[in-house]
Amino acid sequence: MRILSLNTWGGRLHESLMAYLADVDADVLCLQEVVRTPDRPAGWLSYRDIGVELPQRAALFEEIAALLPDHQAFFAPTARGLLHDGDTPVFSEFGLATFVRKSLGVIGQAMDFVHGAFSPDGWGPHPRARNAQCLRLFDYDQGFAITVAQMHGLRDLAGKGDTPARDAQTKALTALIRRIWPGDERLIVCGDFNVLPDSSMFPALAELGLTDLVVSRGHTDTRTSYYEKPGRYADYMLVTPDVEVISFDAVAEPEVSDHRGLLLETR
Repeated sequence: MRILSLNTWGGRLHESLMAYLADVDADVLCLQEVVRTPDRPAGWLSYRDIGVELPQRAALFEEIAALLPDHQAFFAPTARGLLHDGDTPVFSEFGLATFVRKSLGVIGQAMDFVHGAFSPDGWGPHPRARNAQCLRLFDYDQGFAITVAQMHGLRDLAGKGDTPARDAQTKALTALIRRIWPGDERLIVCGDFNVLPDSSMFPALAELGLTDLVVSRGHTDTRTSYYEKPGRYADYMLVTPDVEVISFDAVAEPEVSDHRGLLLETR
């Protein structure tokens, strides 16, 4: 089973992103910063904030779903806000997407907010709402169940240090996982957590038996050359001891986002 976690950066590097997602041939794809604009054709919109303008792929979720016809697609929006087509405002959703190969059974699932609440008419104040997806899967070929959870952690303008909001986010994430995961089988937790390796989040997740593969395997960077700020950690993938790690990488090439993809192969 091949599992990919990737912050897609709103599809900004669209051509290379789509080529990579097709080529990597993952069984489970946990994607963050995915845009969905119902009834909007493929193309570009613009996200605008004070001093910031970023291109966003309008129908990224639908495009990836079409690219991966052998996968079930699950989308979980954190908010619906305004993007722009030139001077025309367009309501668009932003959130998480999980794609699961159809040969795997989806035998449990949960989605909920780990910070804030859904906003239907704007992106909301900082730090903006965040959610998590958790799916329990059955691998018929290997004969076991495995739970995969992903989260896009809240972004605090003050930095990536521990805060009461991040502590509450960790408690909400573990509670969500416990809704689906029975506690005695394989568990993988991944995503763009927006924290540093010394975060109190990791001791809390260790209580579920989880070990991070990024730091423990010597990776010092989960960003690409498109990210020019200091603090190169953001993305993590954690596993319980019963997950056999055949290979794991924080993929440096190709660059398909300002984040590296985290790619795990297990059986």
